[in-house]
Amino acid sequence: MTHWGPELREGADTRFRLWAPDRDAVTLEIDGAPSVPMTRDGDGWFTAEAAAVPGTRYRFRLDADLVVPDPASRLQSGGVHGWSVVIDPAFAWSATEWRGRLWEETVLLEVHAGVLGGFAGIRDRLPAIAASGITAIELMPVNAFGGTRNWGYDGVLPYAVAEPYGSPAELKTLVDTAHGLGLSVFLDVVYNHFGPDGNYLNAYAGAFFHPEVDTPWGGAVAVDADPVHRFFVDNALMWLRDYRIDGLRFDAVHAIANDGFLDRMAHEIRAALPERHIHLVLENEKNDAERLTPGGYDAQWNDDFHNVLHVLLTGETSAYYSDFADRPAERLARCLKEGFIYQGEGSPNHDGAPRGKPSADLPSTAFVAFLQNHDQVGNRAMGERLIRLTDRERLRAATALLLLGPQIPLLFMGEDEGSDSPFLFFTDFHDDLADAVREGRRREFAKFDAFADPEARARIPDPNAVATFEASVPEPGQAAGEWRALYRQLLGLRHAHIVPRLQGTTGLSADVTGAAAVKARWRMADGAILTIRIDLGDTPAAIGGNEQGELIFREGDRFAAWITS
Repeated sequence: MTHWGPELREGADTRFRLWAPDRDAVTLEIDGAPSVPMTRDGDGWFTAEAAAVPGTRYRFRLDADLVVPDPASRLQSGGVHGWSVVIDPAFAWSATEWRGRLWEETVLLEVHAGVLGGFAGIRDRLPAIAASGITAIELMPVNAFGGTRNWGYDGVLPYAVAEPYGSPAELKTLVDTAHGLGLSVFLDVVYNHFGPDGNYLNAYAGAFFHPEVDTPWGGAVAVDADPVHRFFVDNALMWLRDYRIDGLRFDAVHAIANDGFLDRMAHEIRAALPERHIHLVLENEKNDAERLTPGGYDAQWNDDFHNVLHVLLTGETSAYYSDFADRPAERLARCLKEGFIYQGEGSPNHDGAPRGKPSADLPSTAFVAFLQNHDQVGNRAMGERLIRLTDRERLRAATALLLLGPQIPLLFMGEDEGSDSPFLFFTDFHDDLADAVREGRRREFAKFDAFADPEARARIPDPNAVATFEASVPEPGQAAGEWRALYRQLLGLRHAHIVPRLQGTTGLSADVTGAAAVKARWRMADGAILTIRIDLGDTPAAIGGNEQGELIFREGDRFAAWITS
């Protein structure tokens, strides 16, 4: 089985590999040294050994007019069109005893390295994050992309750390520092597509894709082909082994459309790292409960939780929110009790096609819940956060539901400081590609009522403008102190009352108690009953104090939670 990427050998030699089945000849070019013809085997793998110590720059020449980086480059010099760099994976780790944290302890904070000052900027924030009660940071993708700034999901070299964020050693220092503070580190990885700038695979390995299988980004990745399978599984293992990342979130796996690949990948990862708490999380529009099994994936991002609460908090029902516009309180009740809202029912936003599978038998921890994330903010035309779209009292109640409910909570950077900074879709493309991305972005929002008019769409920020990136840096809101205090209080209660009882928690009941009100109950690991009541209506009724057990938190007439032993 052939693996991708450079391999340091004894002495000063390095073995280089490239899968280029569409080419008869490939030459290895090393900066400052003679070129080396590579040897081709019958499966299309080219190999060569050459003197190359860490720091050596190299690339592959396909013909007189085309030279490409290593698709498994660990570091680039001069961007995704430049030289690949040999690195030494060794690192002097400090938190040598770290094995990770239990999944039930997880409270995630999603962060973007670019807007937070790179790996060093995030590292400086870690003590405050740990002190707040958050137990894990989740890095949006950190792999190399075209240009100097990108919102995260246009990467083209999955193995290479993005130069604008810092070096591989700086990323390892960030992870090591987090572990020393008791924080886990998760990473978003994108295996469903490559970005539009700097992807050369079709020039020498057309079999990397299935052009006949349509996705929003072109032909589907051919994960059924062994070299492609190895490319992605070895990438996952690299982040987990070399960088000691604790968990991976796999972006939009519904676009991969190959459950067998997903299952094999999870099995290989589990088998390779049995001694550590490794957590694997899916984003999967299909709501496929069958992937969330022991030995497979720990959880799925629960978009249903976000979407129905967004409707209740804002009244927005355009585009994909139309799936949740009808009977939102009833839908929220199902979400709290059973996880997914769509479990095989027809989805209006998917032309009535059924979506999802039954999920009521899954534990509540099989779902990652959130009120905001990069998609649900960054995919808005103007990047508004919820704090601009609803009132304080409703938002506080929804926050309490998120942090005291039994699903695994995820926060978006700045959320815990009441930030009202937008998070916009930003890129650094040029010429025709920049025009296509800008105009495509504006066309995308024509289906939303607020942007049906062309003049309204013209006000959508240009993704390629530096100002769009700069506006996305999260600044604390005017009431930052109030929001920090709320999050600290709720997370303290979560760790005291919820986390110790969380493993195996399942829904008991969930009832609609008003137009936008729900009462839900869960049985926890020690037999205790968690009861939550929430009312997001215009004129909430009194929550009432007639529940059995200990009242652990109350937010006016909008939210209350009890534990009954």
